[in-house]
Formats: sequence, C-alpha cells, structure tokens
Amino acid sequence: MVSVIMTTYNHERYIAHAIESVLRQQTDFRIEIVIGEDCSTDRTRAIAEDYAQQYPEAIRIVTSEENVGWRKNYRRTIAAARGKYIALLDGDDYFTHRKKLQMQVDLLEAHPEVGMCYGRSERVDEAGNTTIYPEGECLTTFEAMLRRNPAENCTTMARRELVEQYYKEIRPEEHPEWRTDDLPMWLWFAANSKYVGIDCPMAVHRVLKYSVSHDTDYRRKIAFVDSLVDISLWYDERYNDSKLHNELLLQKHNTALWVLSFNGSVGEYVRRWWHDAREHRPLFRNIASYGLFAKKICWRMWRKSTK
Repeated sequence: MVSVIMTTYNHERYIAHAIESVLRQQTDFRIEIVIGEDCSTDRTRAIAEDYAQQYPEAIRIVTSEENVGWRKNYRRTIAAARGKYIALLDGDDYFTHRKKLQMQVDLLEAHPEVGMCYGRSERVDEAGNTTIYPEGECLTTFEAMLRRNPAENCTTMARRELVEQYYKEIRPEEHPEWRTDDLPMWLWFAANSKYVGIDCPMAVHRVLKYSVSHDTDYRRKIAFVDSLVDISLWYDERYNDSKLHNELLLQKHNTALWVLSFNGSVGEYVRRWWHDAREHRPLFRNIASYGLFAKKICWRMWRKSTK
C-alpha cells in the first residue's frame, strides 16, 4: 500500500482537485490518503470530511482542536501513514500522470537500494504561466542536491522505514531555523541511500503568493533561501567533510545580494555584504558583489528618472 500524505490549511479552492487526482490514479495496489487538516478557517475541513465519508476505506483525516503549525502537522500526518511507501502531495497541488504512483512503486520494488525517487513537476503560477521543474537533467548525487534541490514534494515517493529513520536520527523539530522539512529529508535520503529522478512530468505545483517557498516579500524570500543553504551547509559538514563549504557560502551571499540589488535600500545591501564578508573573509574578494552593487546604484537611478 502507498500512503499519500496531504497536509492542508485554507485550501478550499484546491483540496478537491488534489484528492480527485489521487483517486484517479491507476494502480495494482491499495492507496490511502492521509489528510493533515490544520484547523483551516475556510471550508477545507468540510470538503475533506465529505470525501472521507464518500471513500472511508481510502481517506483518513488527521486533525486537532487547535492549529499546530506546518511542521507538527507534517510530522503527525506522516506518523499516521500505514503504507510501505509514502508519497507527498500538498493540498494545493495535484497529480497529473495517471500512473505516477505505479511508476514509482515499480521502480522502488525493482531497486531496493533506492530510497527515494522523484519526477518533474509543472510549476503553475496564479496567472496560469507554466514552467517545468527541474530544468535540464534530473540530479542523482548527494553533492548535486546540496547545490540545488531538484525535487518538488508533489513528485516524490520514499520508503516509509527510511522516513521513520530520518526523523529518529535528524530530529528536525530541534532545528526551528529550518524553514522547510522537505530538503532536509531529501538530503538525508541522498546521503544514506540512492535517489533517482524519473524524466517525466508527474504533478502540478501551484506557485502561490502566500506560500513560504514563493513569498513575494523580498526579506522573507532571502530568509527562506538562507535557510535552504544553511540546511545544505549542515549536511555538507555532517556527511561530506564540508567539501562544498566555500561554494555554498558564496551561493548564499550572491543570492541575497542579487535580491537586494532590486529591493531595499543601499544601506541594506551594504549591511548584508559586510555581515557575510566579515563572517567569511574570502567574500571580500568576490567580484560579483561589487558588480551587483553597481547594478543597484544604476537601478535606483533609473527608477528615479522614470518617476
């Protein structure tokens, strides 16, 4: 059996589509949908309960009297899974390939050394624009994942025993600074087993303005990217002898300065540059930071001239 973990909060516009996309899967094994409903303020719970009444053998709801937050909701919903394999699907995403789950189970059954697999996703924003993720080849090495996460959670599947082992060993609840639970889990799988990318679009990931990973506020966007790189740095030190330490710090630094070259004051840009370079002195020699600073000055001059 495969457990599809569906965490949701205020997804009344999308939750039915997500559930239906699982129910339409063509498989030769049982599927359960475990819905982690975190006390939504809209009709999300009512919609989920209606589906659970229609499909009592396939759908279970995990909830509580009070909102517990994304991390605890994610953890308790996974803990309720009964399947041999776990697939993830947020309440605002949906599967597109009818044999998504079957393809992944077939792969994991044939290759016991593989702990996790993923496919490509279609990222769709609120205007309907679509891009395929990841672009280029599907990554399959630990160091490649340290540099860039190739997997949207709506395309992933993993062995449940490995998921349980991850929580016991890493204890992500002890890392409140980590702003996602997906990347730490993927990196642990990559460090302790093999992971495989399937070159096939499998699901739609909605890019919504209020989501943590696609926030339009530039400061929150920088904080989220900082967190992703900090997660990679933690895993690089623990499992890779810090081989990518300098490269990852440069990536974190340049990404923040790139965002700040379009947003915020000149002082904010300089403060971030000075903070990073003081902590890691080789960044003083980073030519890109000076080029981005010049770009910011030109950008501000252009904006003033067009007002």
